Amino acid sequence: MLRFLKYILLTFLVLIISNANAKTYSSHAIAMHGIPKYEEGFLHVDYINPLALKGGSIVRSSIGTFDTFNPFILKGTSPSGIYGLFESLTSGSSDEAFTEYGLLAKTIEWSEDRSWVSYILREEARWHDGKKVTADDVVWTFNTLMEKGHPFYQYYYGDVKEVIKESDLKVKFNFKSNTNKELVLIVGQLPILPKHYWENKNFDETSLDIPIGSGPYKIKSFDAGRSITYELDKNYWGFKYNKTPINIGKNNFGTIRYDYYKDRGIEREAFKSGDIDFFSENSSKEWATAYEIDSVKNGYIKKQLIPHENPQGMQGFVFNIRKNIFKDKRVREALTYAFDFEWSNKNLFYEAYTRTDSYFENSELASSGLPSKDELYYLEPYTDILPKEIFTLEFTNPVNDGSGYIRTQLQAATKLLKEAGWKLNNGKLQNISSKEYFKFEILLYSPAFERIVFPFKDNLEKLGIEVSVRTIDSAQYQKRIETFDFDMVVQTFSQSLSPGNEQRNFWGSDAAKTNGSRNIIGINNYVVDSLIEKLINAKDRNELITITKALDRVLLWNYYLIPNWHISSYRVLYWDFFDQPNIKPKYSLGFDTWWINQKKYDLIQSKRSTN
Repeated sequence: MLRFLKYILLTFLVLIISNANAKTYSSHAIAMHGIPKYEEGFLHVDYINPLALKGGSIVRSSIGTFDTFNPFILKGTSPSGIYGLFESLTSGSSDEAFTEYGLLAKTIEWSEDRSWVSYILREEARWHDGKKVTADDVVWTFNTLMEKGHPFYQYYYGDVKEVIKESDLKVKFNFKSNTNKELVLIVGQLPILPKHYWENKNFDETSLDIPIGSGPYKIKSFDAGRSITYELDKNYWGFKYNKTPINIGKNNFGTIRYDYYKDRGIEREAFKSGDIDFFSENSSKEWATAYEIDSVKNGYIKKQLIPHENPQGMQGFVFNIRKNIFKDKRVREALTYAFDFEWSNKNLFYEAYTRTDSYFENSELASSGLPSKDELYYLEPYTDILPKEIFTLEFTNPVNDGSGYIRTQLQAATKLLKEAGWKLNNGKLQNISSKEYFKFEILLYSPAFERIVFPFKDNLEKLGIEVSVRTIDSAQYQKRIETFDFDMVVQTFSQSLSPGNEQRNFWGSDAAKTNGSRNIIGINNYVVDSLIEKLINAKDRNELITITKALDRVLLWNYYLIPNWHISSYRVLYWDFFDQPNIKPKYSLGFDTWWINQKKYDLIQSKRSTN
């Protein structure tokens, strides 16, 4: 026993000495893997113009309505542009995979094993009311968002053990373990809120009281649910002290007004008539046909496809697998045969799109072919519970000839449905055991998607499936998504170049049981959970890529959704009074780096007034 106690004491002393000797890093920035592109003392990022002029007014647009200025809770709908009021400890660049630079924080400190991270705040950082941003604000913000904020924060920051104020301008985040290597970066993404403003208010309730933040914009005025105007804060601390090189050349518009519209059709016509200055087109049909107008022909409106290198993620017809009819993977696979992408692309999309074959499309993270040896290392332990096809077949979506005749595909679907226990009874698909008929609703919030869904609906009905399509307003739609009250929806799962904690919220089993999470599919899969944890703990970039590809395969072969399509360019239109930097960012549109050319603005305004 004495020898055992000596061993325990010796081990304890070794741990103390090891921790005392653990290397600590201190820097202006931190990269997930490798080193930051921009060294200490850099003046600005490459994709801005440091001489960009600030001022002028623009009008943008949004769909639906808003009823709260608190975007950090589950309740309510916040307005577009609201995040311009708030800042985080760090900010990422748009020409690196995953690097965070100091924003409210001037210095980042972290341990070599990434078991903690500290931030030293900028002495100059101020709230809109002139009060100093302090460590108390950071601690209060984190604890409040974890307790009362949107469920997203609980998943994203669930590995944080505690937040400690070390001085008025220094705060430390201790982690539950040192395995989540991206935590030292994503903690810096936390939006910081003023404790003195919020502590006597009901944070978890919707409110249209104008809040304060530390960001470059303030709310100037609003018409509840219809319009909101932001103005550049002339006393913004970041402009006054010029201490944040990651933000130099950005946030150049003097005022930004967002007008709200009932639907995209009305919004589009408002842009063409000159009521809106910038428009992002999401319809291939409208892109191809709706802009044969004089303002485009004479160059007053610029219509541009701007290429980018962003991962496209996955958009698809999403199954709610909490519903009994969608629990069987064979059923979900069968329904993929009913979507005729080639016909839709030819007849509805003007050949604008490419079919999506990965949850991480348009990136080095996407799986292809058969699993590599490195991927098999992560997949083979689950051979007995994974779909067998993962190891023997390349995942491909059904391919048709574009004619609209998909008899062979529907035969394949019928075979799978039969194997899953469904048969036709007087032309309607019925479950042999439960006697339940196969019927479900496709829920939409945009009428523009109806023309895409109805051909899919027709093919499903050829299988004996009764399908209804319902389009509701955006507020109702959001509520039903948050409470998982749907059968099938069209949803997009966006991805970054460095997937991590957010994957828990997308696909994790705990998220499947939490209202407001992004796991609207209802995935409760042990292998998916395991791969997500391994992904979060990846030791380097190569391992992250390998594990992501393995996760991609598991998601694809379980047919949790019917993949849609993508395009690797931004489709934008704007009235020609903007100037832009010569260098474009790889991973964003960079609209926050544009500025107004006043001479061009005056010319455009005179042309608009004559229309």
